[in-house]
This record gives sequence, C-alpha cells and structure tokens, in this order.
Amino acid sequence: MNDFSFDAHIPRVVFGAGALSQLPAEVDRLGARRALVLSTPEQADSARRVAELLGERCAGIFPRAVMHVPIEAAREAREEARRLGADCAVAIGGGSTTGLGKAIALDSGLPIIAIPTTYAGSEMTPIYGLTEGGVKKTGRDPRVLPKTVIYDPELSLTLPLGLSITSGINAIAHAAEGLYAHDGNPIVALMAEEGIRALAAALLRLHAAPKDLSARGDALYGAWLCGAVLGHVAMGLHHKLCHTLGGSFNLPHAEVHTVVLPHALAYNAAAAPVAMSRIARALGSDDAPAALYDLARRLGAPTSLREIGMPADGLDRAAELAVTTPYPNPRPLQRDALRALLQRAFDGTPPSP
Repeated sequence: MNDFSFDAHIPRVVFGAGALSQLPAEVDRLGARRALVLSTPEQADSARRVAELLGERCAGIFPRAVMHVPIEAAREAREEARRLGADCAVAIGGGSTTGLGKAIALDSGLPIIAIPTTYAGSEMTPIYGLTEGGVKKTGRDPRVLPKTVIYDPELSLTLPLGLSITSGINAIAHAAEGLYAHDGNPIVALMAEEGIRALAAALLRLHAAPKDLSARGDALYGAWLCGAVLGHVAMGLHHKLCHTLGGSFNLPHAEVHTVVLPHALAYNAAAAPVAMSRIARALGSDDAPAALYDLARRLGAPTSLREIGMPADGLDRAAELAVTTPYPNPRPLQRDALRALLQRAFDGTPPSP
C-alpha cells in the first residue's frame, strides 16, 4: 500500500455536444456581468460567435492571443480588461488563449471560463507561462485555474487534422509525465493511464475520419483527464525541454511536445519502469517510447525538431538551458546525455536511452 495525499482542484466541467449554449448561464453563475472574450487572431470568428451568444454580457473581444504568451501581449490584455471594466474572461481556443486568460487572472484575479477547441489541457491546470526576453517561465497559482470549463466537441470539428494530432499527443505528454511525478498518487495514475488510452484511440479514429463527432468527444474526454493530471502533479524533463525549446526558439508548442516526448521517455525509462509499463499498456504495446514514436509516424505527425524549425546551432544552448533550473525528474539531468537526446530529436531518429 502506498501512502499519499490528494488535494483535488478541478474546475466545474460542462461537457457535451452543444454545450456552448450553456455559456450565458455559466457567466451568470459566476455573478459576472461583463465578459471579455479572448481568442487568437485565427479564431476571431469564434470569438465573435461567443460575443453574440453572450449579448449584453459581453464587454468586448481581445483577439490577439499568441503562442507562449509574450509578456507584452499579457500586459496589453490586462489593460484592455481594466479599460472595459471586465469582471470575467471567456477564453475560446487552445493553450495560447487559455494562457492569456491566465495571465490576466494572475494580475487581477479575474475569473476565467475556458472553452477549449484543442486538446492542450491547459484549462484544467493552475499552471501559467509567460515569455520575456526569449525565456519562458512557468509557475503555479490557484488564481489562474479556470472556474468553469465548457467542453463542446462540435467546436473541434474544424480543428485541422494535423493540429488535432499534435495537440492530442501534447496532452498525452501531461499524463505520461504524471505517471513518474515525484508527487504522484494512485488517483492521478488512474486518470493518466485512462487519458492516454482514450486519446491514443481517439486520434487513430480521427486520422481515419476527422469529422467523427464521437471520436472528437472521446479526444476531449482524454484531454480533460490528461489536463487534470498536469494540474495535480509536477512535470519533469519532457516539459522542461519543451518550455526551453518553445520559449527560446519560438517553436510551435504542440509540435515540440510531439517530437520530444518519445525521447524524454526513453531517457527516463530505466528510472521509471512502473510508469513505462502503464504507458505501454495504455498504448497496447510493451515499449512506451517506441510506441509513442510509432504513433506519431502512423498519424503523420512531425518526428524531428528540424522539420518544425529548430536551428541546428541552437542545440547546445538548449541543453545548457535545460540543466540551469532542472525540474524534479526520475533520472538526474546530465548535460551531455541531454545534448545527445536533443540530437536524436533534431534528426528524427527512433528514441533510445
């Protein structure tokens, strides 16, 4: 029997096809009257749809969320919320938009309603990230955890297949690292294994039929579980590397996670055999790192840092940054071993310890 403690902090969840229609009632439930709607420029149409649904409850739209939440964008959004007298934020989109909402909440305590259209999982966590001077810094604060999350699979039907796949593997990464977290527990482990299983199976179905609403729903279910894992335990090497690569080299978030995950797991495999066994079981395999690498290839996802824009001359700097402020990790972070890991990820070769 394992001794553990578990302090649940999960937002209210409204889940199901057509669930977006419940947004006005959820704003009222918070006691809010002026919601600032957040989105990326690419999802401005979705933001306008949300604003129309809110009617008089909408204070305005801020459609300028960007990847990795640059501090300048966060400051601009905070000022806009103050100028409009917003008393809550509604974030529709993926991790970039949710992250911008968190940046506002961190400064003001403004409550957030998140409406995920990808599988990033950020909406289930009290983790925030801000990029300043080319360095992405993360932290945890209960103020940034959304109050309500609305999961509507209909909103993900237009998510491009490629982004659906990388976003889903990004979510799998949360659960995979949760299984060897130093502060993990049996409850989180159950959520993690089920989240990996559900997402992997759903992604294979989406690869065959991207408009399959049932598969979209199952992918959101898996993402919800994986995001909840991320919100409850510390992450390790994989997330450290991805934050370093994304923030310092402006690489696309989900794609970085997709490429790095098999290699990070291979690095940790010998030091975390129970976690590897559970990941492999969820994937119907006996080799967790190889199974994730093969899954990405089967789904047509990127498998090398080179193809997503990583400069070859940045690998040394990335290795140095990764060991500067190390995360808790089953295997100690060794600069030369990490440099070799990054080279394999850059080249797209199969993972090895």
